[in-house]
Amino acid sequence: MTKKPMVWMDGVLMEQEKAVVPLMTHALHYGSGIFEGIRIYDTPKGKAVFRLTEHMARFLDSGKVLCMNIPYTVPQLCEAVKDVVRATVPEADYIRPIAYYGANAQGKITLNPAVFPLHVAIACATMGTYLGVESMENGCRVATSSWKKPSHESTSLTAKICGNYVNSILAKLESNQRGVEEALMLNQNGTVAEGPGENIYIVRKGKIITPPISAGILEGITKDSILTIAKDLGIEVVEREITRSEIFICDEFFFSGTAAELTPVRSLDERTIGTGKPGPITKMLQKAFFEAARGQNPKYDSWLSYINK
Repeated sequence: MTKKPMVWMDGVLMEQEKAVVPLMTHALHYGSGIFEGIRIYDTPKGKAVFRLTEHMARFLDSGKVLCMNIPYTVPQLCEAVKDVVRATVPEADYIRPIAYYGANAQGKITLNPAVFPLHVAIACATMGTYLGVESMENGCRVATSSWKKPSHESTSLTAKICGNYVNSILAKLESNQRGVEEALMLNQNGTVAEGPGENIYIVRKGKIITPPISAGILEGITKDSILTIAKDLGIEVVEREITRSEIFICDEFFFSGTAAELTPVRSLDERTIGTGKPGPITKMLQKAFFEAARGQNPKYDSWLSYINK
C-alpha cells in the first residue's frame, strides 16, 4: 500500500487531503499567516532536520508580529515536526510549518483578525534542488528586478509573513519571464537587499561581503550557518551595504536559503561574474555546508535534529 502524505493540524496528525481550509479563511484573503521553510537531510544516522529549533523559535517570533497567541512551545512544535516526518512519504525533504487566522463563525470579512480563530499546521513536501541541478553545480543566472523590497517602515521584514511574499512572487515571475533562474532585489535606498527567497553574498579580494539586516533582508538561519562555517574556515566576513554595480565586478556571487541551500551565481544582468563558474570560496563553503547538513562533520552535529532519536 502506498504511503499517503500526512500533515499535523492543530495538534492532530491526518492525511493531507483531509486538511481542508474554509473559503472564508482570513489568511487566504489577506495573507495573515506566518510560516517557515525547513530542510530534511539524509545522514549516516538517518533522516535529520536542519536547525529545527532555530526555525521554530523564529516561527514563534514571527507570530508575535501578527499578534498571534500560538498555543505551542518550541519543543512541542519540534516534536510535531518529527511526528510528521516519521508519518509522511519518505521522499519528502522539506517542511512547511504555518500559522494563520481562519474563518469566524459569522463568515464576516474584516481586516482585523484579532477575533478570528488561529490555526497551526505542519506539512511536508518534496523540494529537490530548488534552482535546478545545473544552477547548483555551475551557477544560476540572475536579473535585477524592477520590484523593490518594502522598507522596514512598511512591514516587518524580519518576520516570515505570508502576505509579504507577494513582493517576492512578483520578482520571481519577472525574472523567469526574462529567461533567468532568479532575481536580485534592491531596497528602497537603491542598494542590494536579497533574492526573492535568498540571502546574497559577494566575494571580493578573498572577503565575503553580505548586506546587513538594515538593508531590508530576512535574518536567515541558513545565512547564520554559512557565516559560522566561513569564520570557522578562516574566511573574513564583512556585513555592509552593497551596490548593484559592485556585484558586476566582484570575484564570486552566491545565494543561500533553506530552499536554495548554497547556490552559486554565474551572471547578473547578462554580465559574467568572475570567471563565469563557481569560485573557490563558493565551492569551499558549498562543500562544507552540505557536509554539515548531511551529518558528515561532527563539529556541526548540534544543528541536526534526528528523526529517530
